[in-house]
Amino acid sequence: MWRELIIDFLRDMNAQRTRAFLTIVAITWGTIAVVLLMSFGEGLGNQMTNGLLNAGNQIMILYGGETGMPFEGIPKGRQINLEEEDADMLRAAIPGIEAVSPQYRATVRLTVGRTSLNTECEGVNPNFEEMRRMYPAAGGRFLNDADVAQQRRVLVLGQKITNELFGDRNPIGETLILESTPFTLVGVLQEKIQTSMNNGPDSRRAIMPYTTMKTMYGRRHVNSIVVRPTTPLMQEPVKKEIFRVLARKYHFNPEDERTLFIWDFIENAKMNRKITIGVTIFLFSVGFLTLLIAGVGVANVMYVVVKERTREIGIRMAVGAKRRHILAQFVLEALLIAFIGGTIGMLFCWGVVSFFRTLPSNEGVMQFFGRPVLSVGTMVLTSSILAIIGLLAGFFPARRAASVDPVESLRYE
Repeated sequence: MWRELIIDFLRDMNAQRTRAFLTIVAITWGTIAVVLLMSFGEGLGNQMTNGLLNAGNQIMILYGGETGMPFEGIPKGRQINLEEEDADMLRAAIPGIEAVSPQYRATVRLTVGRTSLNTECEGVNPNFEEMRRMYPAAGGRFLNDADVAQQRRVLVLGQKITNELFGDRNPIGETLILESTPFTLVGVLQEKIQTSMNNGPDSRRAIMPYTTMKTMYGRRHVNSIVVRPTTPLMQEPVKKEIFRVLARKYHFNPEDERTLFIWDFIENAKMNRKITIGVTIFLFSVGFLTLLIAGVGVANVMYVVVKERTREIGIRMAVGAKRRHILAQFVLEALLIAFIGGTIGMLFCWGVVSFFRTLPSNEGVMQFFGRPVLSVGTMVLTSSILAIIGLLAGFFPARRAASVDPVESLRYE
């Protein structure tokens, strides 16, 4: 039975080549619209997420503020300046904190030979590497505990500023002058994409041990403290505990939100995911409507086929063909048209996605656009839509064909 149905389908396709070609093209175009929009949308979402995590990997940055409420007889408007020991105190007092680092900041002048330039410099501890995704390139390293304990004069530089200072030569182990003090370069940061940044990109940043910066500049107060909870689920409990612990030390109301400013990358990541989901739904809707229009075209073609073959259907039913055979014939034809167009569209999309994935993701538009992702979920979803569209496009014309009265159909011209 199935062999005969396929032979009938091929014979009908051959007899109506132009109509069949245009119908398959419509399904192919609808498939391309769905798959490419979903693939590029997923790539864009991944790039946005990576760009945000490259600026802050599930961290919160604490800045001192000023009191907005009177507390224990002290009027409001008092400045809260965080200190280096607050980082250790928070880590010891709050079990939900995985890592913490004090953060000093200064604009410094770096000199190598006759080349000098100004850049942002941060004094931090080794935890900063993972919290800010400041991974060193091969051959170098990030700061370690010995650097901090011994107040070593070592630096880690961003890639762009390293190239400007040292050119093409290997800079690891080289000496450079920071202000008037010699430092040794121990690492160069890997190139990365940032969609969020603090006082410039990491590619133009210098990093030294926080103990070294504190000694050099005689700092008493840190610029900020970077905190990473054990899991994103601990975000709100850790925030409350931070206010409670610091309120006890600095004597302010723990409900006073103005005393501390918290730049919450975890909250930003949640917002980013919502935006990504919204963009994905929008792109899918556009592609789905395009594919739906193509499905309407298939249904119209099948209605025309039923009309043209009314006499043939009557003859088949008159010689004993059952209604389910007629129903299966037209449903199968619609499904085959849908899946032929869908397969061509999938192959085309695979080629386009493969081409774009060969392009460097850190140059030009691609660094913000991201590499498209042809995921299994996208293919399964598109295949399911094609199956439903093919089934519906063939079912109603098939039901009409199966309900034809044999006697009346034999009179049909």
